[in-house]
Amino acid sequence: MRRWRDKVKRMGRISRYFSILSIVGSLALLGAAQTKKTARPLTKAPSTVVKTGPTPEVPKKNERPTDGAKTNVAQTNFTPTYFYEFTRPGFVVSHVVIEHDAAGKGKISFLKQDFSSMMTDPLLLTSATVMGINETLDRMNFLTSTEDYQYEKDLSNMGNIQIRFKKDGRDRLVKYNWTTNKDAKFLMDEYRRITNEAVWKFDMAVARENQPLQTPGMVDALDSYLKRNEITDPPHLVPFLKELTNDERLPLIARNRAMRMIAQIEKSKK
Repeated sequence: MRRWRDKVKRMGRISRYFSILSIVGSLALLGAAQTKKTARPLTKAPSTVVKTGPTPEVPKKNERPTDGAKTNVAQTNFTPTYFYEFTRPGFVVSHVVIEHDAAGKGKISFLKQDFSSMMTDPLLLTSATVMGINETLDRMNFLTSTEDYQYEKDLSNMGNIQIRFKKDGRDRLVKYNWTTNKDAKFLMDEYRRITNEAVWKFDMAVARENQPLQTPGMVDALDSYLKRNEITDPPHLVPFLKELTNDERLPLIARNRAMRMIAQIEKSKK
């Protein structure tokens, strides 16, 4: 019995010894596994390639893309004989210069508030507009008359204008800021109407390219001009308004308003 008990004790010690070895081995394997899992090889971050070169110029919001070649041709392929100039510092449009020939071809330059220089666009007046100007100049005997069209009071706070006309070797320049002469007032008003349309088209071109959400208000502004008779020869606007109705960049409300204006203009012609 005693031998048996001694043998059992030895067996127990051997069993505990192997148990301890097993536990130690398991801990070692677990530690190695964790080390292998966490000790990842370091990778080099990809390098960022920075390209150098000139920065492309971004157009300002108050500018619209222009075709320089077409503009230059339109502005130089005419000999001006009709001249108009308006100046009034402090106005939204403070300076306007219009030059055109007997066919109505010319250019308009204007300075808007917050602009550093004058903007220039080609101009093409309709035959009806040119006819109205010529008939007025004839009634005034403009080239031979010596009449002073300036009103007795100086109203330069409303802006000063100059009108010049050349024909058959004669050349006359007149200046006034207000007048009671019906024909002189027509010339002043007609060139203002021409200016209204040109500046409006410039602003609309900017809005179409950069701020389409402003175009409904722009269409309303043109409608207001038409109702106040502040646009010369409205029927010639129909093709441009049709172009607006097909411009999908514009909100639907702007296109619908343009369609209504077309209907109103065509109705007024009848």
